Amino acid sequence: MPFSFLSGLFLQIQLSLLSSLIVSNMVQKVAVIGAGISGLTSIKSCLDEGLEPTCFESSHDIGGIWRYKETPVPGHPNIYQSVVINSSKEIMAFSDFPPPADLPNNMHHSEVMQYVRLYAEAFKLLPHIHFQTSVVSLRRTPDFTTTGQWEVETERDGGHRETGVFDAVMVCSGHYSQPHLPLSDFPGIESFEGRYFHSWHYRNAEGLQGKRVVVIGIGNSGGDLAVDISRVAEKVYLSTRTGAWVVGRVGDGGIPGDLIWSSRMARLMKMLFPWWMTRNLQKKLNMAFDHKLYGLKPKHGVFAQIPVVNDDLPARIISGRVKVKPNVKEFRGSSVIFVDGSVLEKVDVVVFATGYEYNFSYLPSDLQAKSGHRLRLYKHVFQPTLTRPTLAMVGFIHSFGAINPVSEMQGRWATRVFKGLLTLPSEKYMLQEIENDTINLHQRFVCTKRTPLQVENIPYLDSLAELVGARPSILWFLMTDPKLGLQLLLGPCTPYQYRLTGPGRWAGARQAILTQWERVFQPFRTRVVPEPEPQPSRHWSISVIFSGAVLLCCVFYSKQHLTSFWAPLPFIKSPQ
Repeated sequence: MPFSFLSGLFLQIQLSLLSSLIVSNMVQKVAVIGAGISGLTSIKSCLDEGLEPTCFESSHDIGGIWRYKETPVPGHPNIYQSVVINSSKEIMAFSDFPPPADLPNNMHHSEVMQYVRLYAEAFKLLPHIHFQTSVVSLRRTPDFTTTGQWEVETERDGGHRETGVFDAVMVCSGHYSQPHLPLSDFPGIESFEGRYFHSWHYRNAEGLQGKRVVVIGIGNSGGDLAVDISRVAEKVYLSTRTGAWVVGRVGDGGIPGDLIWSSRMARLMKMLFPWWMTRNLQKKLNMAFDHKLYGLKPKHGVFAQIPVVNDDLPARIISGRVKVKPNVKEFRGSSVIFVDGSVLEKVDVVVFATGYEYNFSYLPSDLQAKSGHRLRLYKHVFQPTLTRPTLAMVGFIHSFGAINPVSEMQGRWATRVFKGLLTLPSEKYMLQEIENDTINLHQRFVCTKRTPLQVENIPYLDSLAELVGARPSILWFLMTDPKLGLQLLLGPCTPYQYRLTGPGRWAGARQAILTQWERVFQPFRTRVVPEPEPQPSRHWSISVIFSGAVLLCCVFYSKQHLTSFWAPLPFIKSPQ
């Protein structure tokens, strides 16, 4: 047999194997658990990388926590009727899908869902979702070391179970579905004569008219519920163990506050002058209302814990509709005794706004190991001890800002790791990084079992974008495109910045950044206010006053006086 024939046959076999390898890398099957914000962005990230996502959603619809339900469903997140998102729409936007300009800046939950549905339809995500299908268990296949594959057991409504094999898994099921109700911390609660429930059960203030209500906990839910209930109740008492810094959605000039303090320049100032920035912001918050006077001032600094976002709470306190109280010591009959010795009689209802437990019961037990209060995850995404990096946790984080861009960036990074385009460090390195990260978290933030994962948005997003190859070079844009570069540096750090360069680059990113303020202003234009008559500017007014003063000098002083005035200035010719 001729040598050339054998060589050609061998080359064909090599090309066939290479082609098969490329196809297998391009068409990997990925299971996505949950169709909330994190699940939807993960589906899209898979599609962008040529992967095949199959999403399992236990309910009948998308949206996760943002989909309001009249009747709470156990095991699912819930929100109340009045919920308005804390982050403004440009800060919480999907990075390649700006929100419609006419949507309000801080959207009601129904408007958030409108935006989410538009996103899902625009990128054709819905066909990849299996609704009313819960994940029961997640197991490594016997040949996991070689393949990295997972057995995903699911159960449809009606009890029918199936098991499928997937090349990778993205866990996007969130952590707001298991209410934390610490009854053992409140002696006497079992004999309380009134009604009590967790904020997870709250829909609206119906049935609380004329009642005396105690809300325990001053997170964002506690603040919202105290305000909402105070509109109908006889009196609301807001009990807090630690206090909190309260910030408003409305910032200087009436624009969204998070657009002001989320710039890269603000981040740079905070990094260079942390003590000054902390003091300055706390001073600014106290100018709005004195936190100590209102009984809200915490021991921690303003950057040590995610603040309470609430524009109405100070107004409800100053009007006496909400009274701030310390932590509850015990219950006696219908009375509530606080740690300062004060007693509140005839309490009708107690609402526990005490946070949530996170629970991933379908995960193998060895993958639920913790570092401090948090799961042991490299950069909050990957489990370091797996021999193949084919499991990613997406959206399991608390951040000083919107979760949407964070989840999206985590998904972009994870899918490129799945494809083998990016590699993770060694197990030893990742474990050490996790320990260091945990130490830093506990030093910088007030971390608890309910809030173990606090990160600052811009540094965290930048760190992941650096790995993906999508971090924008501000200096480069300042030199090559100054108009855009100045927006990147001085303007709000909106998610579109991470679509300017690298994998996943979007051609519309520059325009989205340059037009973001138009989308901010558009919702306010519901009444056209005519422009006032042109007025002399302040600078012009000062010039006129100065000129008048000089004229008066000419009238009241002789020529000699003026000559002696100008003479000492050699670069100005003396008047003749």
